[in-house]
Amino acid sequence: AGNFTGLLSKVDRRSGKALDEAPKFVKSGDSCVARLAPQKPMCVEAFSDYAPLGRFAVRDMRQTVAVGVIKTSEKKEAGGGKVTKAAQKKK
Repeated sequence: AGNFTGLLSKVDRRSGKALDEAPKFVKSGDSCVARLAPQKPMCVEAFSDYAPLGRFAVRDMRQTVAVGVIKTSEKKEAGGGKVTKAAQKKK
């Protein structure tokens, strides 16, 4: 689960060149570069580094809304989450 926080650029599907910077919307069939913020921790990698973890699909109400590949990801430090009883015993 995640939210689209912004559209960075609209991209030509054939050449891959940016057509429009910061578009307000994209139509069905258009290609774009967008920023997606996950609501929960998510295990992803850039498509160029590891292809199986570099693909995604966004679904809403059982319909596929978007599919694509991950260009880059911003990694956060681990921590601040729940600590299980087994992990507490190990310390």
